[in-house]
Amino acid sequence: MGERMFSVSRKTVVVMGAARSGIAAAELLADRGAHVTLSEAEDRLSPRDDRDPRVLAESLVRRGVRVELGGHVPETLAQADLVVLSPGVPRSHPVLQPARRRGVPIIGEIELAYRWLRGRVVAITGTKGKSTTTTLTGRMLSAGGVRAIVGGNVGVPLSSQVEASTPETLHVVEVSSFQLETIDRFHPWIAVLLNFSPDHLDRHASLEEYAAAKARLFMNQHAEDWAVINADDPRTLEIARAARARRFAFAMSGRHADGVVLTERAIVHQTPSGAESLVPLSSIRLTGRHLVADVMAAAAVARIVGVTPRAMTEAVETFSGLEHAMEAAGEIAGVRFVNDSKATAITAARQAIENLDGPLVVILGGRFKGGRWEDLTAPLRDKARAIVAIGESRPQIRAALGTVTTLVEAETMGEAVRQAFRAAERGDTVILAPACASFDMFTDYAERGRAFKQEVVALRREVET
Repeated sequence: MGERMFSVSRKTVVVMGAARSGIAAAELLADRGAHVTLSEAEDRLSPRDDRDPRVLAESLVRRGVRVELGGHVPETLAQADLVVLSPGVPRSHPVLQPARRRGVPIIGEIELAYRWLRGRVVAITGTKGKSTTTTLTGRMLSAGGVRAIVGGNVGVPLSSQVEASTPETLHVVEVSSFQLETIDRFHPWIAVLLNFSPDHLDRHASLEEYAAAKARLFMNQHAEDWAVINADDPRTLEIARAARARRFAFAMSGRHADGVVLTERAIVHQTPSGAESLVPLSSIRLTGRHLVADVMAAAAVARIVGVTPRAMTEAVETFSGLEHAMEAAGEIAGVRFVNDSKATAITAARQAIENLDGPLVVILGGRFKGGRWEDLTAPLRDKARAIVAIGESRPQIRAALGTVTTLVEAETMGEAVRQAFRAAERGDTVILAPACASFDMFTDYAERGRAFKQEVVALRREVET
């Protein structure tokens, strides 16, 4: 799209943050002729995939990338013509101030990649459900014969997809509030806002700042674009109020005359002139009624693109969900285990609890990101036999929820799984729904979820031998 207008050839570019997206940005910039420094606060690269950090560092150096570990160096930033931020690096980082005063452009990895894309973008954000919706949207489009590439916050960085981009490509991109903070020209043809609730208040200064970041999703859209909006969520409607794009709503309540709605048997496209069934509810293999809203949002995008109901249904029938999102993790002595490590916010944990049949034993805790623990009181009182608290937030959990039901604490994931199993009875479900980030005990939510599953496997061996 912007390939003819944007060039980094022979420019000095600093990429801050050497996790997956920062590494991809550095590789892309080097391939496009820039003099690149990849700057990382830690003393090693963190690709968060199977690549060996040392081998990766050597590969970057061979590519012409200078790798600077162990802290962001002000002198390096002072020489930059452009700074590219990974999502984990806040715009307010003090080391950026001299560059900002000099007028150096500071953009994010998503913005960088977008400037070289040749295909259109479907961008999906929200407090919860982003990864499930993004993945399922890509599957629906592919089933309908559309050349769709899925990436962004959900897995493959957008910078890694630039070379594969064609005018016919639809890039289905999960975007977080951190990524939206650093966009400039990023222009989705279809922008999807799934929902909104308090989250990331450890990074955003206020709920209003978090909402403003989400609203940036729509800022470059035109009247011929589309905004797919959750009509059941008042905050979502408010955030999207100023969008110039055409509206296409989805609503589980069914109280909407024009959009994607839910009936007793199907997800349908309701219009003033009638309704057409898109996806039978019997085809959905996901655990938890709240995930139906994600299927509806994906169906709304597919409908705009022109995918047939049959192709949508085929995609749904073969999709059993994502790892760490209401993922079945096994059964021991009649006790079921569910891994919802992606439930990193209070609202996400509440939905998980509300959408499982009780009794439950809930593993909560980690590094708190904001919100009100008290919002879990009602569903826990109704369904939880016990709470197992882990991580830094244990004192907060005990103070807010200690009188709601039985509460025990655990130092490790292994101890938490065993405490939960001891508290459970046959027919119960143990769910990891932390309502917190993972960084106090793990590198990310995926490592936390894998640890949970590994401990379930270990516990099964102990019980069955």
